[in-house]
Amino acid sequence: MEIFEQITDLKRRLSGFVKQFEGCFKSAPSRKHMRTYINGQVSDLERKSVEPIALAAGVPPRTLQEFLGLHRWDHEAMRRRLQEIVWRDHADENSIALIDETSCAKKGGKTAGVQRQWCGSRGKKDNCVVTVHLGFSAGDFHVPVDGDLYLPEESWSADRDRCREAGIPDEVVYRPKWEIALDLLDRARSNTLQFKYLVADELYGAASSFRRGVAERGLTYVVEVPKSQMGWAQRPAVVAPEDAPTLGRPRTSPRLAKGAKAARRVEKLWHRGGPPWQHFHVKNTGKGPMVWQARRTRFYPREQELPGEECWLIVARNPLTGETKYFLSNACEHTSFEVLLHVAFSRWRIERIFEDAKGQIGFDHFEVRNYLPLMRHLILSMVSLLFLTQQTHRLREKKHPVERTSSAHRDRSAVGYPRDPAPTQSPPGTSRRPDRILAAKQRPIGPRPSQAALQST
Repeated sequence: MEIFEQITDLKRRLSGFVKQFEGCFKSAPSRKHMRTYINGQVSDLERKSVEPIALAAGVPPRTLQEFLGLHRWDHEAMRRRLQEIVWRDHADENSIALIDETSCAKKGGKTAGVQRQWCGSRGKKDNCVVTVHLGFSAGDFHVPVDGDLYLPEESWSADRDRCREAGIPDEVVYRPKWEIALDLLDRARSNTLQFKYLVADELYGAASSFRRGVAERGLTYVVEVPKSQMGWAQRPAVVAPEDAPTLGRPRTSPRLAKGAKAARRVEKLWHRGGPPWQHFHVKNTGKGPMVWQARRTRFYPREQELPGEECWLIVARNPLTGETKYFLSNACEHTSFEVLLHVAFSRWRIERIFEDAKGQIGFDHFEVRNYLPLMRHLILSMVSLLFLTQQTHRLREKKHPVERTSSAHRDRSAVGYPRDPAPTQSPPGTSRRPDRILAAKQRPIGPRPSQAALQST
């Protein structure tokens, strides 16, 4: 009886939830189709494309297809409303922006943006559509708040006839993924969403323009970079054009001073010694606590052969597997190490968002080809996932205090560390031989960052 009451209550809550978006639709039929589509996405249907959703609701599939591609409704207003609700209900001064892309395998060559490219969902190159996403994380709450299509340059953006056939507007052109990410960030911030931190994988972290753009927007980033990232642990001397010798053609740009040390890969900064390793508790598992070793130093990444802005370089390694990760951060010098690692290891949340979107609401089940219905499906999917996430948190809070306390001891993710290791599309870093400092003396496991520590940064 209790389960039946919960289902009835969820139906009532879903009805109230979708009413918040009715202002985005001009007609009653469109509002009805919106409810049908979202009901289908949050249902237990095995396949959640248009036809199964329509048949389960007892409506002709063509009506839902027309709703996505032909009906006049403001999907951009729906996205703005989504972001306003997220900030209204989950505002947090320490919120984290999560950046990543995901892929959906598709057959044929008609779907907007499809081509043979790296398909992370299959772990190989395949025919797929790639979308870049922005997630919002506050405490143990995380949801997607925006996304956009990645339009390949040669096969799509340069072929405007093909784009028009797929309904892609002329103003939609190729943009690097890091540029799409900055555009998503700007759009969200203009719609009331605020972020203090940002995390992204090495595809974005390796782009100095992306890091610079995030810093210019006033956010503190902790982004992964490849082990091939070049730079200096001490800033090399630079000769300004006016200080260069006057013999020959005068220089117009700065250069490294004669005798300055060459930039080195981050994986080869220290052959031995270096900053001391510290141990940090990442999470609890059934086999005991998972601990990563980490160390940091001030660092100058190489940008156009010259040292860039001073930042933190963080090296973290799993002593059991040898996996090594490298991060850059523009956090100020007094920022605690615990906070930097807390933010760095929050990237798992965007992976969990993609897993829930594809596993729970059928994000990758779309069978539309044109640009407009694809973008509308993306926005409707974010709305559906927001409802499921909010209800999951509400029901979790209703658990008996003893059970809730027991869960907290098993999973301490409320302080920000992942319940699962953060997946990555890139191969793990190479293992290293044992450090002599660690062999001489093991440091104690450090505490996890507290909310007070986060607020002090």
